[in-house]
Amino acid sequence: MKLLAQTNRIYFIFSLVLYLLTAFAIYQIVRLLIYDEVESRLKVEKRDFEAYIRTHNNWSSIPYFVENKIEVTRAEPTTQVKEVFSDTLILNRYDNELIPFRQLTFYESIDGVIHRVAIRKSLIQSYRLIEAVSLTMVLFLGVLLLGMFWFQGKLSERIWRPFYNTLARIKQFDLSHNASLNLEQPTINEFRELNQVLQKMADKMQHDYRNLKEFTENASHEMQTPLALINAKVEQLIQSEKLTNQQTHWIDGIYQASRRMSRLNQGLLLLAKIENRQFADVQPVDLTDELIQRLMDVEEILLHKHIKTTIELEAPFQTLLPPLLAESLLNNLVSNAIRHNQSGGCIQVRSSAHQLQLSNTGLELQTDPETLFKRFKKESGEHESVGLGLAIVKLICDTYQLSVTYQYEAGMHTLTLEKVHQV
Repeated sequence: MKLLAQTNRIYFIFSLVLYLLTAFAIYQIVRLLIYDEVESRLKVEKRDFEAYIRTHNNWSSIPYFVENKIEVTRAEPTTQVKEVFSDTLILNRYDNELIPFRQLTFYESIDGVIHRVAIRKSLIQSYRLIEAVSLTMVLFLGVLLLGMFWFQGKLSERIWRPFYNTLARIKQFDLSHNASLNLEQPTINEFRELNQVLQKMADKMQHDYRNLKEFTENASHEMQTPLALINAKVEQLIQSEKLTNQQTHWIDGIYQASRRMSRLNQGLLLLAKIENRQFADVQPVDLTDELIQRLMDVEEILLHKHIKTTIELEAPFQTLLPPLLAESLLNNLVSNAIRHNQSGGCIQVRSSAHQLQLSNTGLELQTDPETLFKRFKKESGEHESVGLGLAIVKLICDTYQLSVTYQYEAGMHTLTLEKVHQV
């Protein structure tokens, strides 16, 4: 939920509760004022009744209207004398409807006999007044609430506009492009300071990115040249007939170390390029077909190690990847499946639209599987491996909305690629 929507919702709920409490309080105040007025009139009529009794010492029924009625009945001599206000309903003899009345009940001695006297005052007009006041109050408060809510939304939208403009520009900002971030300088101090900090950070990130990109490009070209030269010279020395066995052994060690250094350099440079997103040519790739092709390319190695290959193809596994990274991803997976396999073992490929699995036989891991995708973590002690293959696989998957998981069951190591569903 957006910040403005959340803020407006909280403001609306708070205002609604406050207005309802205010409306209830006003309704009670109006009701009490009207009741006080009616009760005051009833007390006046009580005094008139008492004055009439003192003058005549008797009471006779007289015609009355619905709006004003006095009822006098004999009471028990032991009845306690007290004055009570209460609400009651009386049937209107004209339209046969119950009408609300406010009633004052008290006891009066008439001709030496205690009588119960009930004086009633119609509340129909008072209720209509309360309804009119309440309806008007609710209407005006509702209009005020909606007006304040609308005004709050417009005001917040205008105040927060620089923030959303900054957010939109940051979303479009790409380190791989040379364009600067170029944020606005709004009039609100907090947003202006935020933009200044973000501008400095973006400029620093671009500067560091360019330096790192230049370093990786230079290292990719400059370091490979002397390594290739060393390998060529060492190969020439190995072919020389004048070397002793010990010298040949030493030169072979140099040659293997040089080759390992070359692979290590290539792996680290590839990791740096992936992290810097220097591969922009993303396109649809059928990883299932590419994986099968890689297995066909190493068929001689598989025959030499007596490794059988089985393929269960339900549907092709397609995703978006730069072709070079797709090739690197599959090469590392296949190389890992062969290197950690065993003679007479097998490699299994299972493919569906949402999942691609590559399994190989092998001994159970001696290290923690959680460290399998970390850099320079090797299960075997082979000198050929530099410990970057699965780290490269993991980084490619994390960068291009794929997940890779490892599982060992029944003597089979399984690496599974799946598509990550973005929210």
